[in-house]
Amino acid sequence: MRPTILVTGANGQVGRELRVCAETNAQYDFVFLSKDDLSIDRPEQVEEVFQKWAPKYCINCAAYTAVDKAETEQALAFQINGEATGVLAAASRQAGARFIHISTDYVFNGNGTAPYQEDHAVDPVNIYGASKLQGEQLAKQQNPDSVIIRTSWVYSRFGNNFVKTMMRLMKERESINVVDDQKGSPTYAADLAAAMLKIIASEKWTPGIYNYSNEGVITWHQFAQAIAELTRSSCKVNPIPSANFPTPAKRPGYSVLSKDKIREVYQITPPAWRTSLEACIRLLQQS
Repeated sequence: MRPTILVTGANGQVGRELRVCAETNAQYDFVFLSKDDLSIDRPEQVEEVFQKWAPKYCINCAAYTAVDKAETEQALAFQINGEATGVLAAASRQAGARFIHISTDYVFNGNGTAPYQEDHAVDPVNIYGASKLQGEQLAKQQNPDSVIIRTSWVYSRFGNNFVKTMMRLMKERESINVVDDQKGSPTYAADLAAAMLKIIASEKWTPGIYNYSNEGVITWHQFAQAIAELTRSSCKVNPIPSANFPTPAKRPGYSVLSKDKIREVYQITPPAWRTSLEACIRLLQQS
């Protein structure tokens, strides 16, 4: 019997990358469920799914990710990112399945100057971050055996993200303005998907919170500049302060995550951000 991995939020960026990984991980049976297949905030639906598939692992990629809209859709953000995570964690525990949940750098306030460790004090500055923090807390409460992975600046060849938006704008415009006073590390969703499967394959289940992003520290402006270089775009990328680009949700100014723990516990070393960006752009250009 091959162990079954249940993936929620299967049509999101990380879910789609896990589908790609599934093609080369035949030692597992994968069950991919989109929000149309499963409303994770419905305990009775979740229970039915776990009874039907009897998964050994559940990877929760389902999330409310509209950071700015979350400021006005607070109840929905907390329902999906908070309460529903608790529902999935409890169902995993009851079914004897190991639970992996994806969280965010936005649980921090962004006032730091050195990479955030997993035990650093949390203090979200927007509703999205607060809702994801509630999800972490409920996952640990409902299933102390959970593995929670905080990540940042996620992009992929799938879905909507910064890389694809920049590539489109650079074709349409002669110049664009991108904020240059927010520092962080991009995460290629394909790398994150591979890292989670490596945790499962290690069979060394060590519950707790882990950080994962690609290596290196850049600003959004530097990220956009790299996209312009790699796509050979002539579009001019102008640096601007965040004050010149107001958004409904405040963004943390510094959200770099330390990867020391995941490296030490699971021997996972994330690739450099530019290497992964090159790989993603290559795939986007091929398609």
